[in-house]
Order: sequence, then C-alpha cells, then structure tokens
Amino acid sequence: MSSATLQGDPSVDSFFNVVETETLALSEYVSFEFLEEFDVFAPAETGRTRDHEPPALMRGFLHCYYKDIYGIRPVARELRNTIVWLGCGFDRPPSRDAVDRFLTDLEHVVEDVFERLVEQAARRGLLNMTYCIDSTDVRAMPADSDASKCYDPTDDEYYYGYGCTIVSTGQKIPIAAEFTESKQAPEETAMRVTRDALAVGKPLWMLGDSAYDTLDWHDHLLAAGVVPVAPYNARNTDDPKNIEYRVEDRITDHSEDIQMKQSTLDETYNRRSGVERTNESVKDCGLGRTHARGRVHARAQVFLALCLRLVVAITNYERRDNPGSTVITV
Repeated sequence: MSSATLQGDPSVDSFFNVVETETLALSEYVSFEFLEEFDVFAPAETGRTRDHEPPALMRGFLHCYYKDIYGIRPVARELRNTIVWLGCGFDRPPSRDAVDRFLTDLEHVVEDVFERLVEQAARRGLLNMTYCIDSTDVRAMPADSDASKCYDPTDDEYYYGYGCTIVSTGQKIPIAAEFTESKQAPEETAMRVTRDALAVGKPLWMLGDSAYDTLDWHDHLLAAGVVPVAPYNARNTDDPKNIEYRVEDRITDHSEDIQMKQSTLDETYNRRSGVERTNESVKDCGLGRTHARGRVHARAQVFLALCLRLVVAITNYERRDNPGSTVITV
C-alpha cells in the first residue's frame, strides 16, 4: 500500500485523531524525561536495561487513569491497544511484568514526581496569590487490610479508607499534598503540607476551614508574610473571643500597623470553594476510590491522580489559545 493510499484512508485519519485528542494531549506539553534522573529507574547493575522507557510508561499510566482504568492487569491490557501504545511512545506494547515493575519503582518516588510536575505548572505561571488547604476522603476496597474506619465530619458519616490533605491554587491545581491515615489529619500534617506549599511560591492569602484554627499554623504563615484566613472556632476555649477569624486576633501580635477589615476577610474566605472543586477534580482523576490493596499502593494511586490533574491543567493552559484544540474536562 502506497503512502498516498494511507493518507487517504479514513481509518488512518481516525487513528491520528484519537491519538491527538485522547493520548498525546496528556503529554504534548509536559516533559517526563526527568524520570530517568531517579535512581530507581536506572539500569540494573548486571547491565540489563529496561524494555521500555519510564516516560512512556508514565504516559501510559496517566492515559489509563484518565480512562478510569486501574490495576496492573487492566493497565497492561489497555496498553496492548495499538492506538494507545503508539500514542504513549512505545515501540511495542509493554508486558504485564514491565507495567508491574514500573509501578513498583514509581511507588518509591511518586511524591517527587508530583513535585516536579508542580514545578512545571509554576514555571508557566499557573499559580495565583491565594492558596487553599483542605482534607478529603480516600475510599478503599474492603479487601485492603491497611485501611481503617474513618470519620468524615463534613458529611457526618463513617467510611473505610484513608485521607489526603491538599493545598491548591489557580484553576484546580494541587501544589502540595500528603497521604494520611484518615480525613481528619493531625496538626503536624497541616504544618508540613503548608511548608511544602510555601516552598513552591509565596501567596498573599492561605485559606482553611475551622479545622485549621490553630496558633502554630497562623503564626507560621504570618511570620512568612502570608495572611491566613480560617474561621475562629469558639469551641476551642472556655473564654471565646469576639472575632470571626483567628487572624483578627493574631495579627495584633505580629504587627501594630496592619488592620484587616472583616468584610475583606469574608470576601477572601469565599474563594475557599476553589479547593472543593480541586478535590472533586482530583477524585475524577482517580483519588476518590483506590483500586489497590495496601497503604503503599493506595498512596501511589493518590499521587498518580494528583499528577494527572496537574498534567490536565498544564495541557489545557497550553491549548487554551490554540484554535481547534480539545479541552480536557477533568
């Protein structure tokens, strides 16, 4: 068959249309070459090289998560689809063992991978001056013996699984996160994730619900030049103050020259709905319910979902001003 015949074949046109809109779109503007810098992906000491490169396997996993495909066998099966493995950059379909080995290695560095993708989003200017912090539930399979019964105070219900604390900004962009035993994370987690977020860039505002009404969290942010906005929880004391937000009290201890209007705080706190949209979006990318047994595997799925959300955000940003480009809707 001649090249001219191939160019006029409708099936060939369909092939490239599918690859463009569903697979290549997820990695067209994002570099995964940094994966080769991690020691876990280095060739074995015996000299044996990998059958497939980590960037292609990463693109393959993101494609599968985008399609709600999880687990080693389903992923390996999906990557045997000619359109998919060609679009992800393989020279031939990866075996189940190759998929399993990659995920096992990725589990050691998946949080670092997430941080490298956050850097790519930051370089594009996708972060804004308002950060939001919140915790969300991560539902697990009943067969996961590492998961536990957790309480969700938002919905006043119990669930079986884990939790994840996320700092987000911009258009549903997660920039810091930590996988936790339950949705109600300890204060140390909030402080750790907050520090990670500030390492990415310094915002003007940091928003959280009343669960973040702690002195250490407020004082750390104020010392960094960031205004924390979290509702004052009067239940934390026998002698409650006449304030709506903890910062109204703390700011007097940090500066005599700064005055915050409550109307400004109210208006700013209303932006917190952005973190809820981020949580829902990341759940659509695979965070909502894990399909793996064990804490290590569940954590890897959560961070892969966060990575997918970042890739979607970067892709949509790059394609926004490109007429005819497809917007990815997660």
